Amino acid sequence: VQLQASGGGLVQAGGSLRLSCAASGRTVRRYSMGWFRQAPGKEREFVAAIDGSGDTTYYADTVKGRFTLSRDNAKNTVDLQMNSLKPEDTAVYYCAVDRYYGGSSISSSISQYEYWGQGTQVTVSS
Repeated sequence: VQLQASGGGLVQAGGSLRLSCAASGRTVRRYSMGWFRQAPGKEREFVAAIDGSGDTTYYADTVKGRFTLSRDNAKNTVDLQMNSLKPEDTAVYYCAVDRYYGGSSISSSISQYEYWGQGTQVTVSS
């Protein structure tokens, strides 16, 4: 599976960005997917995850109520809508595919995910 993340950029605090992750090489509709981020000098952290059907989502407390995760299985894509952005949201954002077939469970654990995209930079200025 190859994952291509896009949509990052520079935005002022309070602004919005929409990240997209396109999968190729395999249909991912039976796999949960997640987004993680890594700020300079910090470890990679969980942002949000979605099950294979798109019916269930899970968010880190730091983004809950501001970020919305969705997927389009017909297009093999997962989108992360980020609103009310804060400077502390600045990071490289990575999308990932769960290592287990089925897509019924979602996890915030990095070790749960097998395939990773190259990352897209999000910078939020104050």
